[in-house]
Amino acid sequence: MASAVKSNDDWGSHFRLVAADKWKAKSAAMGQAVTDALVEYARPRTGMQVLDLASGTGEPAISLAMRVGEQGHVTALDRSADLLEIARGRAEARGLRNFSIRQADAQSLPFPDEAFDMATSRFGVMFFKDGVAAMRELRRVLKPGARACFVVWGSFKQPYFQSMIGVVLRHAGGPLLPPGGDDPFRFAEAGSLSAVLRAAGFQAVEEQLVTLPWDWPGSVEEVWEYSQQVAAPFRAALDRVPADMRPRIDAAVHEAVGKYFDGQKVAFGAKVVLASGTK
Repeated sequence: MASAVKSNDDWGSHFRLVAADKWKAKSAAMGQAVTDALVEYARPRTGMQVLDLASGTGEPAISLAMRVGEQGHVTALDRSADLLEIARGRAEARGLRNFSIRQADAQSLPFPDEAFDMATSRFGVMFFKDGVAAMRELRRVLKPGARACFVVWGSFKQPYFQSMIGVVLRHAGGPLLPPGGDDPFRFAEAGSLSAVLRAAGFQAVEEQLVTLPWDWPGSVEEVWEYSQQVAAPFRAALDRVPADMRPRIDAAVHEAVGKYFDGQKVAFGAKVVLASGTK
């Protein structure tokens, strides 16, 4: 069993090493359908000024920059300078000149009022410490009539999680997440993200649960190794596994994940929530 991330403070630097070396291309490929769905949902137009919150290694910011054209601009914002440097490199490799990065906290955005035509976030808003405060701050920097569009995880009860961290829990016991820690499933309950958006003052709020492709382009063993290396919210659960139990868990995970392997890829599918609100 690979080493888990040791703390939230290590998340950026650890992920940078993983993404820049072994898993960068395959991780991007697995998430591409979700990225594409969020971009289509957001409906970017040429010339738009777009802010992507919790942008990490650059998606959907890079895809959006390719859509808004040279007349538009996309700012990728994240707390991690290491992740943003990966995003910068990816954008430069595509020759994008309408893309910039900004290190900052979502609850204190370093932009003037009414600066952006659109905002997005892919698997980021679940981790904001004060969701309403962050959304109010986001609403401040949006122009009147601008949309904020998000994708967040649906329930834990879906193949990607159940076949790996779910197997760990069945063998090692204990809670999925530590009390008060990051919760990837914070907005899995229907209407929960909508409630935060409305509390922050957004109008025309909507959300929908959809199932999208979530395919790992490689082996069962690879995706299990990858998932452990980037599973920061599940670190405590992984750390509970005694050394003598690890071979048995590895075998059980390989069996569970193998049900979704077609010989070339592991086709999990992903249940996610698309949500939006308008200023």
